[in-house]
Amino acid sequence: MPKTFFITTAIDYTNSPPHVGHAYEKVLADVIARYHRLKGESVFFLTGVDQHGQKVQQSATKAGLPPAEFVKGITQKFIDLWKKLDVQYDEWAETISDRHKKVVQGILQRLFDEGQIYKDKQAGYYSVRQEQFLTDKERGPDGQFGPEWGPVEFREEENYYFKLSQHKDWLLSYLDGRKDAVIPQFRQAELRNAVERISADLCISRPKSRLDWGIELPFDKDFVTYVWFDALTNYISFADYDPSKSNTEHQTSNFLDKWPALQIIGKDVLVPAHGIYWLIMLHAIGFPDNRMPQLLVHGWWNVSGAKMSKSVGNIVDPVVLADKYSADALRYYLMSDMATGQDADFSEERLIERYNADLANSLGNLLNRTLNMAHRYRDGVVTKTRGDSPPAAQAGDLLHAYERAFERFEIHGAIARLMEFTTTCNTYIEMSAPWKLVKEPSRAEALDYVLFVLAESLRIIGVLISPILPQSSREIFHQMNIRDECKLSDASWGGLPNRHHLGVPTPLFPRIEL
Repeated sequence: MPKTFFITTAIDYTNSPPHVGHAYEKVLADVIARYHRLKGESVFFLTGVDQHGQKVQQSATKAGLPPAEFVKGITQKFIDLWKKLDVQYDEWAETISDRHKKVVQGILQRLFDEGQIYKDKQAGYYSVRQEQFLTDKERGPDGQFGPEWGPVEFREEENYYFKLSQHKDWLLSYLDGRKDAVIPQFRQAELRNAVERISADLCISRPKSRLDWGIELPFDKDFVTYVWFDALTNYISFADYDPSKSNTEHQTSNFLDKWPALQIIGKDVLVPAHGIYWLIMLHAIGFPDNRMPQLLVHGWWNVSGAKMSKSVGNIVDPVVLADKYSADALRYYLMSDMATGQDADFSEERLIERYNADLANSLGNLLNRTLNMAHRYRDGVVTKTRGDSPPAAQAGDLLHAYERAFERFEIHGAIARLMEFTTTCNTYIEMSAPWKLVKEPSRAEALDYVLFVLAESLRIIGVLISPILPQSSREIFHQMNIRDECKLSDASWGGLPNRHHLGVPTPLFPRIEL
Protein backbone atom coordinates (compact mmCIF):
# COMPACT_ATOMS: atom_id res chain seq x y z
CA MET A 1 0.00 0.00 0.00
CA PRO A 2 1.41 3.46 -0.92
CA LYS A 3 2.46 5.82 1.86
CA THR A 4 -0.15 8.35 2.90
CA PHE A 5 0.89 11.98 3.27
CA PHE A 6 -0.07 12.67 6.90
CA ILE A 7 -0.48 16.31 7.85
CA THR A 8 -1.68 17.57 11.21
CA THR A 9 -1.89 20.88 13.04
CA ALA A 10 -1.62 21.85 16.67
CA ILE A 11 -5.08 21.28 18.14
CA ASP A 12 -6.90 24.42 19.23
CA TYR A 13 -7.51 25.12 22.90
CA THR A 14 -11.23 25.44 23.62
CA ASN A 15 -10.94 28.11 26.28
CA SER A 16 -11.84 30.88 23.83
CA PRO A 17 -13.22 31.25 20.26
CA PRO A 18 -10.94 31.14 17.17
CA HIS A 19 -9.00 34.15 15.89
CA VAL A 20 -7.16 34.84 12.64
CA GLY A 21 -4.02 33.06 13.92
CA HIS A 22 -5.99 29.82 14.17
CA ALA A 23 -7.38 30.44 10.68
CA TYR A 24 -3.90 30.91 9.20
CA GLU A 25 -2.59 27.63 10.60
CA LYS A 26 -5.56 25.57 9.38
CA VAL A 27 -5.67 27.20 5.94
CA LEU A 28 -1.91 26.64 5.57
CA ALA A 29 -2.37 22.95 6.40
CA ASP A 30 -5.36 22.71 4.06
CA VAL A 31 -3.41 24.30 1.18
CA ILE A 32 -0.50 21.88 1.66
CA ALA A 33 -2.89 18.91 1.92
CA ARG A 34 -4.73 19.99 -1.24
CA TYR A 35 -1.41 20.34 -3.08
CA HIS A 36 -0.52 16.74 -2.24
CA ARG A 37 -3.98 15.56 -3.28
CA LEU A 38 -3.44 17.48 -6.53
CA LYS A 39 -0.23 15.47 -6.99
CA GLY A 40 -2.34 12.32 -6.79
CA GLU A 41 -1.14 11.28 -3.34
CA SER A 42 -3.24 9.74 -0.59
CA VAL A 43 -3.64 12.36 2.17
CA PHE A 44 -4.67 12.13 5.82
CA PHE A 45 -5.29 15.58 7.29
CA LEU A 46 -5.94 15.66 11.04
CA THR A 47 -6.97 18.64 13.12
CA GLY A 48 -9.14 19.19 16.16
CA VAL A 49 -9.49 20.64 19.63
CA ASP A 50 -7.85 20.35 23.06
CA GLN A 51 -10.73 20.36 25.56
CA HIS A 52 -9.24 19.64 28.99
CA GLY A 53 -7.38 21.78 31.54
CA GLN A 54 -7.70 24.02 34.52
CA LYS A 55 -8.42 27.19 32.54
CA VAL A 56 -11.27 25.45 30.70
CA GLN A 57 -12.67 24.25 34.03
CA GLN A 58 -12.44 27.78 35.46
CA SER A 59 -14.05 29.37 32.38
CA ALA A 60 -16.87 26.83 32.47
CA THR A 61 -17.51 27.58 36.15
CA LYS A 62 -17.52 31.30 35.41
CA ALA A 63 -20.03 30.72 32.59
CA GLY A 64 -22.21 28.60 34.87
CA LEU A 65 -21.85 25.54 32.62
CA PRO A 66 -20.49 22.01 33.07
CA PRO A 67 -17.06 21.79 31.33
CA ALA A 68 -18.36 19.30 28.75
CA GLU A 69 -21.12 21.68 27.71
CA PHE A 70 -18.79 24.68 27.71
CA VAL A 71 -16.23 23.05 25.38
CA LYS A 72 -19.00 21.77 23.12
CA GLY A 73 -20.02 25.36 22.36
CA ILE A 74 -16.44 26.53 21.65
CA THR A 75 -15.70 23.40 19.61
CA GLN A 76 -18.66 24.13 17.36
CA LYS A 77 -17.26 27.59 16.61
CA PHE A 78 -14.06 26.00 15.29
CA ILE A 79 -15.98 23.41 13.23
CA ASP A 80 -18.18 26.12 11.71
CA LEU A 81 -15.16 28.28 10.83
CA TRP A 82 -13.31 25.45 9.07
CA LYS A 83 -16.43 24.73 7.04
CA LYS A 84 -16.74 28.41 6.13
CA LEU A 85 -13.08 28.58 5.06
CA ASP A 86 -13.34 25.32 3.05
CA VAL A 87 -10.76 23.55 5.23
CA GLN A 88 -11.05 19.92 4.12
CA TYR A 89 -9.74 17.68 6.92
CA ASP A 90 -10.03 13.88 7.02
CA GLU A 91 -10.23 13.33 10.78
CA TRP A 92 -11.40 15.50 13.65
CA ALA A 93 -9.72 15.13 17.06
CA GLU A 94 -11.54 15.85 20.31
CA THR A 95 -9.57 15.04 23.45
CA ILE A 96 -12.69 14.15 25.48
CA SER A 97 -13.41 11.19 23.18
CA ASP A 98 -13.18 7.65 24.53
CA ARG A 99 -10.95 6.68 21.60
CA HIS A 100 -8.36 9.25 22.66
CA LYS A 101 -8.68 8.48 26.39
CA LYS A 102 -7.91 4.79 25.76
CA VAL A 103 -4.64 5.59 23.97
CA VAL A 104 -3.53 8.19 26.55
CA GLN A 105 -4.13 5.82 29.47
CA GLY A 106 -2.47 2.93 27.61
CA ILE A 107 0.69 4.99 27.04
CA LEU A 108 0.77 6.26 30.64
CA GLN A 109 0.37 2.74 32.03
CA ARG A 110 3.19 1.41 29.84
CA LEU A 111 5.59 4.16 30.90
CA PHE A 112 4.63 3.70 34.54
CA ASP A 113 5.21 -0.07 34.34
CA GLU A 114 8.60 0.58 32.74
CA GLY A 115 9.63 2.91 35.57
CA GLN A 116 9.64 6.07 33.44
CA ILE A 117 6.95 7.72 35.58
CA TYR A 118 7.38 8.22 39.34
CA LYS A 119 5.70 10.08 42.19
CA ASP A 120 7.39 12.97 44.01
CA LYS A 121 6.59 16.05 46.06
CA GLN A 122 7.42 19.50 44.73
CA ALA A 123 7.46 22.82 46.49
CA GLY A 124 7.90 26.06 44.60
CA TYR A 125 6.35 28.97 42.79
CA TYR A 126 3.40 28.14 40.56
CA SER A 127 2.02 30.14 37.63
CA VAL A 128 -1.77 29.98 37.72
CA ARG A 129 -2.03 31.32 34.16
CA GLN A 130 0.43 28.84 32.61
CA GLU A 131 -0.49 26.02 34.99
CA GLN A 132 3.11 25.08 35.79
CA PHE A 133 5.77 25.31 38.48
CA LEU A 134 8.45 27.90 37.77
CA THR A 135 12.19 27.79 38.36
CA ASP A 136 14.76 30.52 38.83
CA LYS A 137 15.36 30.40 35.06
CA GLU A 138 11.95 32.04 34.60
CA ARG A 139 12.85 35.03 36.79
CA GLY A 140 13.72 38.33 35.17
CA PRO A 141 16.90 40.39 35.77
CA ASP A 142 15.15 41.95 38.78
CA GLY A 143 14.61 38.54 40.36
CA GLN A 144 10.85 38.68 39.83
CA PHE A 145 8.58 36.58 37.64
CA GLY A 146 7.42 38.63 34.66
CA PRO A 147 3.80 39.56 33.84
CA GLU A 148 3.63 36.82 31.19
CA TRP A 149 3.25 34.30 34.03
CA GLY A 150 0.23 36.04 35.55
CA PRO A 151 -0.49 35.46 39.27
CA VAL A 152 2.31 33.41 40.87
CA GLU A 153 1.87 31.64 44.22
CA PHE A 154 3.93 29.29 46.40
CA ARG A 155 2.68 25.70 46.42
CA GLU A 156 3.68 22.34 47.83
CA GLU A 157 2.12 19.45 45.96
CA GLU A 158 2.62 15.74 45.28
CA ASN A 159 2.48 14.74 41.62
CA TYR A 160 3.70 12.24 39.06
CA TYR A 161 6.78 12.95 36.94
CA PHE A 162 8.01 11.66 33.60
CA LYS A 163 11.78 11.03 33.34
CA LEU A 164 12.32 13.62 30.65
CA SER A 165 15.92 14.46 31.46
CA GLN A 166 17.23 10.92 30.81
CA HIS A 167 16.35 11.36 27.11
CA LYS A 168 18.22 14.66 26.69
CA ASP A 169 21.27 13.13 25.00
CA TRP A 170 19.10 11.17 22.57
CA LEU A 171 17.23 14.32 21.49
CA LEU A 172 20.47 16.24 20.94
CA SER A 173 21.82 13.37 18.85
CA TYR A 174 18.58 13.17 16.84
CA LEU A 175 18.59 16.90 16.05
CA ASP A 176 22.26 16.74 15.03
CA GLY A 177 21.56 13.82 12.71
CA ARG A 178 18.45 15.20 10.99
CA LYS A 179 18.86 18.72 9.64
CA ASP A 180 15.22 19.09 8.55
CA ALA A 181 13.60 17.89 11.78
CA VAL A 182 12.30 21.43 12.22
CA ILE A 183 11.51 23.93 9.45
CA PRO A 184 12.70 26.66 9.04
CA GLN A 185 16.30 25.89 9.94
CA PHE A 186 16.71 28.70 12.47
CA ARG A 187 13.90 27.18 14.55
CA GLN A 188 15.84 23.92 14.76
CA ALA A 189 18.85 25.82 16.10
CA GLU A 190 16.54 27.52 18.61
CA LEU A 191 15.19 24.13 19.69
CA ARG A 192 18.62 22.60 20.09
CA ASN A 193 19.67 25.45 22.37
CA ALA A 194 16.60 24.79 24.50
CA VAL A 195 17.35 21.06 24.71
CA GLU A 196 20.83 21.87 26.05
CA ARG A 197 19.13 23.54 29.04
CA ILE A 198 17.04 20.49 30.06
CA SER A 199 17.82 19.82 33.72
CA ALA A 200 14.63 18.46 35.30
CA ASP A 201 11.88 15.91 34.76
CA LEU A 202 8.35 16.76 33.61
CA CYS A 203 5.34 16.98 35.93
CA ILE A 204 2.53 15.17 34.09
CA SER A 205 -0.32 15.10 36.61
CA ARG A 206 -2.67 17.26 38.64
CA PRO A 207 -4.46 16.14 41.82
CA LYS A 208 -8.22 15.85 41.41
CA SER A 209 -8.59 17.95 44.54
CA ARG A 210 -7.93 21.03 42.36
CA LEU A 211 -8.52 19.74 38.82
CA ASP A 212 -10.92 16.97 37.87
CA TRP A 213 -11.52 17.99 34.23
CA GLY A 214 -9.01 15.68 32.60
CA ILE A 215 -8.10 12.06 31.84
CA GLU A 216 -7.66 10.00 34.99
CA LEU A 217 -4.28 8.33 35.53
CA PRO A 218 -4.76 4.58 35.01
CA PHE A 219 -2.55 3.80 38.01
CA ASP A 220 -3.90 6.42 40.46
CA LYS A 221 -7.56 7.51 40.43
CA ASP A 222 -6.79 10.59 42.58
CA PHE A 223 -4.96 12.29 39.71
CA VAL A 224 -5.64 13.37 36.12
CA THR A 225 -2.95 13.69 33.48
CA TYR A 226 -1.83 17.20 32.64
CA VAL A 227 -1.86 18.59 29.09
CA TRP A 228 1.37 16.98 27.83
CA PHE A 229 0.25 13.35 27.78
CA ASP A 230 -3.27 14.38 26.84
CA ALA A 231 -3.29 16.99 24.07
CA LEU A 232 -0.01 15.96 22.40
CA THR A 233 -1.08 12.32 22.12
CA ASN A 234 -3.92 13.26 19.76
CA TYR A 235 -1.48 13.15 16.83
CA ILE A 236 -1.27 9.36 17.11
CA SER A 237 -4.50 8.46 18.94
CA PHE A 238 -6.62 9.63 16.00
CA ALA A 239 -4.31 7.95 13.51
CA ASP A 240 -5.12 4.48 14.95
CA TYR A 241 -2.07 4.03 17.19
CA ASP A 242 -2.32 0.95 19.44
CA PRO A 243 -0.62 1.55 22.84
CA SER A 244 -0.57 -2.18 23.62
CA LYS A 245 2.11 -2.75 20.95
CA SER A 246 5.42 -1.59 22.43
CA ASN A 247 7.28 -2.33 19.19
CA THR A 248 6.27 0.53 16.90
CA GLU A 249 6.89 -1.52 13.75
CA HIS A 250 4.23 -4.00 14.96
CA GLN A 251 1.54 -1.33 14.74
CA THR A 252 -1.37 -1.85 12.37
CA SER A 253 -0.69 -1.11 8.70
CA ASN A 254 -3.34 1.62 8.95
CA PHE A 255 -1.12 3.54 11.37
CA LEU A 256 2.20 2.73 9.70
CA ASP A 257 0.86 3.84 6.30
CA LYS A 258 0.24 7.31 7.76
CA TRP A 259 2.98 7.96 10.28
CA PRO A 260 5.25 9.94 10.53
CA ALA A 261 3.40 13.21 10.05
CA LEU A 262 4.17 16.71 8.94
CA GLN A 263 3.04 18.69 11.98
CA ILE A 264 2.21 22.37 11.49
CA ILE A 265 2.55 24.36 14.71
CA GLY A 266 3.00 27.93 15.89
CA LYS A 267 6.40 29.14 17.10
CA ASP A 268 5.00 29.53 20.64
CA VAL A 269 4.41 25.77 21.03
CA LEU A 270 7.73 24.55 19.61
CA VAL A 271 9.65 24.95 22.87
CA PRO A 272 9.11 23.05 25.02
CA ALA A 273 5.84 21.31 24.06
CA HIS A 274 6.38 19.85 20.58
CA GLY A 275 10.13 20.12 20.14
CA ILE A 276 11.07 18.63 23.53
CA TYR A 277 8.15 16.95 25.31
CA TRP A 278 6.47 15.42 22.26
CA LEU A 279 9.60 14.09 20.55
CA ILE A 280 10.88 12.63 23.82
CA MET A 281 7.47 11.08 24.57
CA LEU A 282 7.52 9.33 21.19
CA HIS A 283 11.08 8.13 21.75
CA ALA A 284 10.16 6.84 25.22
CA ILE A 285 7.32 4.68 23.86
CA GLY A 286 9.53 3.13 21.21
CA PHE A 287 9.34 5.32 18.11
CA PRO A 288 12.60 5.02 16.13
CA ASP A 289 14.28 8.11 14.69
CA ASN A 290 12.87 7.46 11.22
CA ARG A 291 9.34 7.60 12.67
CA MET A 292 9.73 11.06 14.19
CA PRO A 293 7.42 13.77 12.83
CA GLN A 294 8.71 16.77 10.92
CA LEU A 295 7.78 20.10 12.54
CA LEU A 296 6.82 23.01 10.28
CA VAL A 297 6.84 26.08 12.52
CA HIS A 298 4.97 29.21 11.48
CA GLY A 299 5.12 32.71 12.91
CA TRP A 300 2.49 34.98 14.44
CA TRP A 301 0.05 37.38 12.92
CA ASN A 302 0.66 40.59 14.85
CA VAL A 303 -1.37 43.79 14.95
CA SER A 304 0.77 46.93 14.75
CA GLY A 305 3.76 44.82 15.81
CA ALA A 306 2.03 43.34 18.90
CA LYS A 307 0.93 39.70 19.23
CA MET A 308 -2.82 39.14 19.08
CA SER A 309 -4.11 38.68 22.60
CA LYS A 310 -7.50 38.46 24.22
CA SER A 311 -6.22 40.44 27.21
CA VAL A 312 -4.89 43.23 24.96
CA GLY A 313 -8.12 43.28 22.97
CA ASN A 314 -6.56 43.18 19.48
CA ILE A 315 -8.03 39.85 18.34
CA VAL A 316 -9.09 39.72 14.68
CA ASP A 317 -12.21 37.59 14.06
CA PRO A 318 -11.85 35.47 10.87
CA VAL A 319 -15.61 34.83 10.74
CA VAL A 320 -16.27 38.55 10.33
CA LEU A 321 -13.61 38.83 7.61
CA ALA A 322 -14.87 35.80 5.66
CA ASP A 323 -18.45 37.08 5.79
CA LYS A 324 -17.37 40.55 4.74
CA TYR A 325 -14.92 39.70 1.92
CA SER A 326 -15.45 35.95 1.16
CA ALA A 327 -13.59 32.86 2.31
CA ASP A 328 -11.27 32.87 -0.71
CA ALA A 329 -10.36 36.53 -0.19
CA LEU A 330 -9.27 35.72 3.37
CA ARG A 331 -7.47 32.54 2.32
CA TYR A 332 -5.61 34.46 -0.36
CA TYR A 333 -4.48 37.21 2.00
CA LEU A 334 -3.33 34.81 4.72
CA MET A 335 -1.34 32.67 2.28
CA SER A 336 0.16 35.48 0.19
CA ASP A 337 1.09 38.03 2.82
CA MET A 338 3.04 35.84 5.27
CA ALA A 339 6.28 34.04 4.52
CA THR A 340 6.02 30.63 6.18
CA GLY A 341 8.07 30.68 9.38
CA GLN A 342 8.13 34.47 9.73
CA ASP A 343 5.84 36.89 11.56
CA ALA A 344 3.52 39.24 9.68
CA ASP A 345 1.45 42.27 10.57
CA PHE A 346 -2.27 41.87 9.96
CA SER A 347 -3.97 44.70 8.11
CA GLU A 348 -7.51 44.74 6.78
CA GLU A 349 -6.46 47.51 4.38
CA ARG A 350 -3.70 45.24 3.11
CA LEU A 351 -6.20 42.41 2.60
CA ILE A 352 -8.32 44.71 0.41
CA GLU A 353 -5.26 46.00 -1.42
CA ARG A 354 -3.98 42.52 -2.29
CA TYR A 355 -7.43 41.29 -3.26
CA ASN A 356 -8.04 44.22 -5.61
CA ALA A 357 -4.57 44.18 -7.16
CA ASP A 358 -4.05 40.43 -7.58
CA LEU A 359 -7.52 38.93 -7.83
CA ALA A 360 -9.86 41.64 -9.09
CA ASN A 361 -7.54 43.65 -11.37
CA SER A 362 -5.30 40.81 -12.55
CA LEU A 363 -6.79 37.31 -12.44
CA GLY A 364 -10.46 38.33 -12.51
CA ASN A 365 -9.77 40.81 -15.29
CA LEU A 366 -7.90 38.18 -17.33
CA LEU A 367 -10.77 35.69 -17.03
CA ASN A 368 -13.48 38.22 -17.87
CA ARG A 369 -11.64 39.79 -20.82
CA THR A 370 -10.66 36.44 -22.35
CA LEU A 371 -14.15 34.96 -22.20
CA ASN A 372 -15.81 38.17 -23.37
CA MET A 373 -13.47 38.49 -26.36
CA ALA A 374 -13.95 34.81 -27.23
CA HIS A 375 -17.73 35.24 -27.24
CA ARG A 376 -17.63 38.58 -29.06
CA TYR A 377 -15.17 37.54 -31.76
CA ARG A 378 -15.62 33.75 -32.07
CA ASP A 379 -19.02 32.90 -30.54
CA GLY A 380 -17.25 31.51 -27.47
CA VAL A 381 -15.17 28.95 -29.37
CA VAL A 382 -11.36 28.87 -29.15
CA THR A 383 -9.41 26.96 -31.79
CA LYS A 384 -5.84 25.72 -31.60
CA THR A 385 -3.41 27.05 -34.23
CA ARG A 386 0.36 27.26 -34.52
CA GLY A 387 2.35 30.13 -33.04
CA ASP A 388 4.60 31.38 -30.28
CA SER A 389 3.76 33.50 -27.24
CA PRO A 390 5.18 34.56 -23.85
CA PRO A 391 2.53 32.62 -21.84
CA ALA A 392 3.22 29.38 -23.75
CA ALA A 393 6.97 29.82 -23.30
CA GLN A 394 6.67 30.52 -19.57
CA ALA A 395 4.14 27.80 -18.65
CA GLY A 396 6.79 25.11 -18.10
CA ASP A 397 8.89 27.36 -15.89
CA LEU A 398 5.75 28.28 -13.93
CA LEU A 399 4.95 24.68 -13.05
CA HIS A 400 8.55 23.96 -12.05
CA ALA A 401 8.78 27.07 -9.82
CA TYR A 402 5.36 26.35 -8.32
CA GLU A 403 6.30 22.78 -7.36
CA ARG A 404 9.65 23.87 -5.98
CA ALA A 405 7.98 26.52 -3.79
CA PHE A 406 5.43 24.06 -2.42
CA GLU A 407 8.05 21.43 -1.64
CA ARG A 408 9.79 24.10 0.45
CA PHE A 409 6.44 25.08 2.03
CA GLU A 410 6.84 28.56 0.54
CA ILE A 411 3.19 29.07 -0.34
CA HIS A 412 3.65 32.83 -0.70
CA GLY A 413 6.37 32.12 -3.30
CA ALA A 414 4.09 29.84 -5.33
CA ILE A 415 1.40 32.53 -5.30
CA ALA A 416 3.86 35.21 -6.36
CA ARG A 417 4.91 33.09 -9.35
CA LEU A 418 1.28 32.50 -10.31
CA MET A 419 0.56 36.22 -10.19
CA GLU A 420 3.62 36.95 -12.34
CA PHE A 421 2.26 34.53 -14.95
CA THR A 422 -1.18 36.19 -14.76
CA THR A 423 0.46 39.58 -15.33
CA THR A 424 2.28 38.14 -18.35
CA CYS A 425 -1.06 37.02 -19.79
CA ASN A 426 -2.62 40.45 -19.27
CA THR A 427 0.38 42.08 -20.91
CA TYR A 428 0.04 39.63 -23.80
CA ILE A 429 -3.51 40.88 -24.38
CA GLU A 430 -2.27 44.45 -24.70
CA MET A 431 0.61 43.44 -26.97
CA SER A 432 -1.46 41.27 -29.32
CA ALA A 433 -4.54 43.59 -29.30
CA PRO A 434 -7.27 41.11 -30.34
CA TRP A 435 -9.66 44.05 -30.93
CA LYS A 436 -7.37 45.09 -33.81
CA LEU A 437 -6.82 41.59 -35.16
CA VAL A 438 -10.56 41.00 -35.52
CA LYS A 439 -10.74 43.94 -37.95
CA GLU A 440 -8.21 42.29 -40.31
CA PRO A 441 -9.62 39.13 -42.02
CA SER A 442 -6.13 38.13 -43.13
CA ARG A 443 -5.09 37.79 -39.50
CA ALA A 444 -7.94 35.50 -38.43
CA GLU A 445 -5.54 32.70 -37.54
CA ALA A 446 -3.49 35.06 -35.35
CA LEU A 447 -6.65 36.02 -33.46
CA ASP A 448 -7.54 32.35 -32.96
CA TYR A 449 -4.06 31.72 -31.62
CA VAL A 450 -4.23 34.59 -29.10
CA LEU A 451 -7.62 33.54 -27.78
CA PHE A 452 -6.55 29.89 -27.50
CA VAL A 453 -3.32 30.83 -25.65
CA LEU A 454 -5.28 32.92 -23.15
CA ALA A 455 -7.82 30.15 -22.56
CA GLU A 456 -5.07 27.55 -22.11
CA SER A 457 -3.24 29.88 -19.68
CA LEU A 458 -6.43 30.31 -17.64
CA ARG A 459 -6.90 26.55 -17.52
CA ILE A 460 -3.40 26.14 -16.08
CA ILE A 461 -3.96 28.95 -13.57
CA GLY A 462 -7.20 27.26 -12.51
CA VAL A 463 -5.32 24.02 -11.77
CA LEU A 464 -2.48 25.66 -9.85
CA ILE A 465 -4.64 28.01 -7.81
CA SER A 466 -6.99 25.22 -6.68
CA PRO A 467 -5.14 24.39 -3.41
CA ILE A 468 -5.17 28.07 -2.42
CA LEU A 469 -8.58 29.20 -3.70
CA PRO A 470 -10.65 26.03 -4.12
CA GLN A 471 -14.01 27.78 -4.64
CA SER A 472 -12.62 30.30 -7.13
CA SER A 473 -10.81 27.53 -9.01
CA ARG A 474 -14.07 25.63 -9.39
CA GLU A 475 -15.74 28.79 -10.69
CA ILE A 476 -12.94 29.38 -13.23
CA PHE A 477 -13.42 25.84 -14.57
CA HIS A 478 -17.19 26.30 -14.63
CA GLN A 479 -16.93 29.51 -16.65
CA MET A 480 -14.46 27.86 -19.02
CA ASN A 481 -16.73 24.82 -19.40
CA ILE A 482 -14.03 22.45 -18.05
CA ARG A 483 -14.46 19.70 -15.47
CA ASP A 484 -13.03 20.73 -12.11
CA GLU A 485 -11.54 17.35 -11.25
CA CYS A 486 -7.88 17.94 -12.00
CA LYS A 487 -4.39 16.82 -11.03
CA LEU A 488 -1.05 18.60 -11.02
CA SER A 489 0.04 17.04 -14.31
CA ASP A 490 -2.91 18.84 -15.93
CA ALA A 491 -0.98 22.08 -15.43
CA SER A 492 1.29 21.20 -18.34
CA TRP A 493 0.76 23.17 -21.55
CA GLY A 494 -1.52 21.56 -24.14
CA GLY A 495 -4.43 20.22 -22.10
CA LEU A 496 -7.19 22.19 -23.79
CA PRO A 497 -8.94 20.42 -26.73
CA ASN A 498 -8.06 21.71 -30.21
CA ARG A 499 -11.52 23.21 -30.40
CA HIS A 500 -13.31 24.19 -27.18
CA HIS A 501 -16.51 26.06 -26.40
CA LEU A 502 -16.09 28.36 -23.40
CA GLY A 503 -18.84 29.05 -20.88
CA VAL A 504 -20.51 32.35 -20.04
CA PRO A 505 -18.33 34.95 -18.27
CA THR A 506 -19.39 36.21 -14.85
CA PRO A 507 -17.29 38.67 -12.80
CA LEU A 508 -15.43 36.42 -10.35
CA PHE A 509 -13.62 38.91 -8.13
CA PRO A 510 -15.64 42.14 -7.93
CA ARG A 511 -13.52 44.98 -6.65
CA ILE A 512 -13.80 45.84 -2.97
CA GLU A 513 -14.51 49.53 -2.65
CA LEU A 514 -13.19 51.23 0.48
